[in-house]
Amino acid sequence: MELRLDINYNQILRLIRQLPKEDIKKLTNTLQSEGDIEETDISLDELILNAPTWTDSEIEDYSKARIHFNKSRIA
Repeated sequence: MELRLDINYNQILRLIRQLPKEDIKKLTNTLQSEGDIEETDISLDELILNAPTWTDSEIEDYSKARIHFNKSRIA
């Protein structure tokens, strides 16, 4: 099960301010420790070169599907 909430920064801040001081300290420590995690520096070239690619048959299937979708659209 997944729960997704659209909360802006100010709403989050208001909710945090309602927490007891002990929980705010825990949250602060958690956020600081997670902020220290090193992000990997992957260049855009590496990302593109390692990305999945389509086979010729997959591209052909996609092209056929696009043609079908374009013909079936109501103008």
